[in-house]
Amino acid sequence: MSFSFVCVNLFVIAWEQRRLGEVVDLRGGRDYKHLSSGNIPVYGTGGYMLSVDEALSNDENAIGIGRKGTIDNPFILSAPFWTVDTLFYAVPRDKYDINFVFCIFQNIEWKKIDESTGVPSLSKKSINSIEVKTPNYLEQKTIGKYFATFDNLITLHQRTQKVEKGKKMFNNINKEDTFSTYFAQWITVYKKGAIRDVTLSKYQMTHTWIEKIAPSLRLSEINRMSYQQLLNEYALYHERQTTMDFHHHLKGAILDAVDEGLIDRDPTRKAIIKGKNPREKKPKFLNQCELHTLIKNLKLGDKINWDWLILLVAKTGMRFSEALALTPSDFDFAQQSISISKTWDYKKHGGFLPTKNKSSVRKLQVDWQTTSQFSNLLKNYPKDEPIFVAGRVFNSTVNTILYRHCKQLNIPTITIHGLRHTHASLLLFAGVSIASFARRLGHSSITTTQKTYLHIIHELENQDTDLVIRSLSRLV
Repeated sequence: MSFSFVCVNLFVIAWEQRRLGEVVDLRGGRDYKHLSSGNIPVYGTGGYMLSVDEALSNDENAIGIGRKGTIDNPFILSAPFWTVDTLFYAVPRDKYDINFVFCIFQNIEWKKIDESTGVPSLSKKSINSIEVKTPNYLEQKTIGKYFATFDNLITLHQRTQKVEKGKKMFNNINKEDTFSTYFAQWITVYKKGAIRDVTLSKYQMTHTWIEKIAPSLRLSEINRMSYQQLLNEYALYHERQTTMDFHHHLKGAILDAVDEGLIDRDPTRKAIIKGKNPREKKPKFLNQCELHTLIKNLKLGDKINWDWLILLVAKTGMRFSEALALTPSDFDFAQQSISISKTWDYKKHGGFLPTKNKSSVRKLQVDWQTTSQFSNLLKNYPKDEPIFVAGRVFNSTVNTILYRHCKQLNIPTITIHGLRHTHASLLLFAGVSIASFARRLGHSSITTTQKTYLHIIHELENQDTDLVIRSLSRLV
């Protein structure tokens, strides 16, 4: 049922034809990188990004609509707020109710207004020229309140359904049900919507393996011995670390089953983790000489190509999704820096997304040569358009190009993410502190850095031990 159809049935007074530019004052977002951290939320096309100390709008609630990337997801912005330059925000003019105007925005087919052939985009002109019909202010308030209440009821109903569904799931589970059935429902109730999709898929893979190796194992049969047999069976096909991850997934569900009285005691206590001998690992990074060989042989022309992205990741250590989201406005050539404030949704439908975590929002210093190269490359590029994106992007495309380069140069074949590891390892061997290193890579904590690069840290500790011994020997 369309919005206009519902409204026609609610009111019979004639509505006036208007252009959307007469109904709202459409304004553009702005760069926020000069601001300090604070309590004012910053919004992009994917929603909330981070908080700053200054507001773009202090006293006017508005409606956000994407200008680049995600253009079909309008949402209400409650003042005070700041919006990035990939987002328009529409402030209703006098005698126009925001909830009613939001109804209009929700019912516009934005993709039909998309003017681009690559990255979805909207212009002020195209938005302002959209024809809409509006009643008087009193009717707007009534309609806006009705739909706002209706939306809230739908949201509340969906939440209630989800809670009740979870309760019903576990109320219907008993000790004679299979562990596979319980684990599948446990994922739905406790994990779905609470973790990232990539992590959720790992839990779902664990469930697939339970069905494969223990499809008939019942909750009442789970004890230390049957649990150890389950781990042993899994370990026949996997390395020890992978078996450990499998154990952690199962343990979370089993401890909840113990709390619910479905399993008598914790069977995971003192579990022994086995596994196949690890395969010879492919190199994850290049040494300094190999990286120099790669960079020297990249095909860097006078136009942006994937080799330029390979160079940039090698010299900055940024994530692939962060590199894809870069626009000319993210480069500060005077300060020789690049601002990382967003990512590109290359795995799904494209468009800007927030960074992986708050620590990932950062500024990266780059060398003068890279600064000069990109300064010349980006002269004629639109300020806020991704420089590496032209239609759908796949990381396999870049990985294939990088693989070919490595093969031709007879150096270890690595992935684009391997270039991030390469950058990281070179920083550590150069003596950069762990704290500075973690900030540059955008890690959420130093612990993440230490776990990821433990092998290099151990190697450096051995070098430090040798240095200490040599220093002490000179004291004799």
